[in-house]
Amino acid sequence: MAYLEHSVAHSDSAASGADRGLAALAADTARQSRTQRLGQHSIIFYEGDTADRVYELSAGTVMLYKLLPDGRRQVVEVLTPGMVFGVSAGETYDCSAETLTPSAVLSHERREVEETASLQRHVSRCLMAQMERMHDHAVLLGRKSALERVSTFFIRMVPNRGGEGCIGPADADVDTHDIVLAMTRQEIADYLGLTIETVSRVISELKRRGLVRVERQDSIHITRVCGICQLSGMH
Repeated sequence: MAYLEHSVAHSDSAASGADRGLAALAADTARQSRTQRLGQHSIIFYEGDTADRVYELSAGTVMLYKLLPDGRRQVVEVLTPGMVFGVSAGETYDCSAETLTPSAVLSHERREVEETASLQRHVSRCLMAQMERMHDHAVLLGRKSALERVSTFFIRMVPNRGGEGCIGPADADVDTHDIVLAMTRQEIADYLGLTIETVSRVISELKRRGLVRVERQDSIHITRVCGICQLSGMH
């Protein structure tokens, strides 16, 4: 693995609480955790590797993906800080994990998680929240059009917008947002179950409608967030 790792000593004086993440929870047990600092596009583990560790993303972005025998790739999840991954029902990982940006990852031995009640509760809560995201993604892949898929991808990167609890624009006259893409067009295509040509065609259509402006290859300016939201099928 291409990463730099170091041990982090935890003290017994840390305050207790099950919602503070694996790092703080490990402090309650006075055990050793391990922080890995990884560069962009570093492999954390491959599908089929021995599943001997459980991970929590502290900073950066990580994608989980599976490869078909013919080399096609499906990105199954894009992880943001606070998410847990590498939890396996079997003895090996069922997918591969790769950083999309420079990242920091906290890891624990699987045995330690299985033997520590507070860690188990934290992992369970994280996985339940992520399961809801996976349900939404299944709907996206199974029922949404290409335009809806790309619009959904964009709106998910706008804080507090889209879906239940959307607060709407703070200013009715200004409804813009800049998003930085941590994923290439090909990675976005693999995540949305589209071809790279289709993703590019949809972005061009959004530009034609005046809803987005491509600032750079990795930066998009949304000129009307509500317009993207309406196309996403989330309302």
